[in-house]
Parts: sequence; C-alpha cells; structure tokens
Amino acid sequence: MDCRRCGSPLERPGDYCLVCNAGNCDAVVVVFERDRAELTMLDGDDIVGRTALTTVPEDDPEARTVELRNFAGRVADDIRRKRPETVFAAGDRAVLRETRAQLHHEFYRIAADDPVERVLERRGERSLEVVETAPREKLGGSHSTLIGGRSGRQAIGVVADHPHVKKIVPGPIDAGGTGSRTGLRAKVTRAGDNGNLRLLLRDGSSVQENRVVTTAMDRETGEFVREDLNDALAEAELREE
Repeated sequence: MDCRRCGSPLERPGDYCLVCNAGNCDAVVVVFERDRAELTMLDGDDIVGRTALTTVPEDDPEARTVELRNFAGRVADDIRRKRPETVFAAGDRAVLRETRAQLHHEFYRIAADDPVERVLERRGERSLEVVETAPREKLGGSHSTLIGGRSGRQAIGVVADHPHVKKIVPGPIDAGGTGSRTGLRAKVTRAGDNGNLRLLLRDGSSVQENRVVTTAMDRETGEFVREDLNDALAEAELREE
C-alpha cells in the first residue's frame, strides 16, 4: 500500500507515513481468536487495508502465559504503527484484554457479529466506552453488605473488572428463600432498555440482587456486556446455570 497523501510506499497497510507525517487510517477494527488476530484499517467509511497475525498457543500453562503476552504485544505494535484515533475490538476475551493493557488508544469493545460492518454502520454513534475507574472504586450505594463472603467479593470483583461497567450498587439481602445448594453462585440477568444489568448472588437460601450500571446505551449493547460478564463468571467457576 502507498501513502494516500504523498504516494510513498508503506511497509504495512494503513501505516502512518513517516515521509509526510500523515495518517492513512483513523480506526482499526481487530477481531481476535486465540490463535489469530485480523486487523481491518478504516479511513472514514473506506476500508484501506487488512492484515492478520497468528500464533501457536502453548500447551504448558507457564509458556502459554508468555506466548499470550507476546502475541498481544505483536498486535499492539501493529496498531501503534497506524496511529489510529480509535480501536474497535471483538472476539477472544483473553487476547483482547492483554492487547488493550498494552495500548493507550481509545479502545472500544463491540459485538462479534460482523464487527467491521457494525463499525461502519455506527461511525459517529456512541460506542461502548471504556471505564478507567479502578474496580474497587466502582462499588457504591447505601447497602455495603455482600453475601457469600470471599466468594461474593470475588464475584463482584469479576464484574467490576469489566471495562464497560461503571458502577455496582449492592441491593438488600433476601434470606427468606429455600435452597439446598451450598456455595455462592452468580448470574447476570437480561439487560434493561437503558443497557444496565442485574447481578444475582445466591448463597444457600440467601439471594441478593445488585444493580450493574454499564456504558451500554440500549438493550442490544447491554446484552453484549451481559454475555461477556457471564462468561467471566463461568471462568471464575462462580456462574449459576
């Protein structure tokens, strides 16, 4: 690909031109799989280039951690070469999270169904904003007690760690139910019209409903956050079926 301004050859599609100091894309859409990342470079409503990076996941857990970090680093380096205003990302959460941690660009998570087309359709609309607040500072409200002890705090921490969660407001505890299951279980329920969610914590016969305020702007985008949170709770072995 050549620079769209001065015609100088670029090493990779969408790269920032160091000859005339001009950008060749204003956004990058990244679709992550565990062993592959496909980058699509956009300039306005035009697709100016695509590229893909791959990796081979390791079997050994320790080696896999290093391999994941290195793969995310390669993706982050390729994005930096473009100097985009915005990065949109979808797909594998582990690679996405590690890549985001290595970047300082505006970084928005989008739904995985045809993400490039989704971004093109929604250019100019508000996307899911990333919340930079520390997870421990997202807990608020008049009720501070959580059921489940350490497991309850872990579930809240999993939800608070999500980049599209702004605040968690604990609700009152209902201890009048009946239940034989031991151990805390958690589930995020269907989004409301405003994109906010409910986190249900169950511990034996006790139930607590906690309000989750997100950056989603409607039910559709709220459902995306809900699915992501329930996946994270399942990974933490806290998910209620």
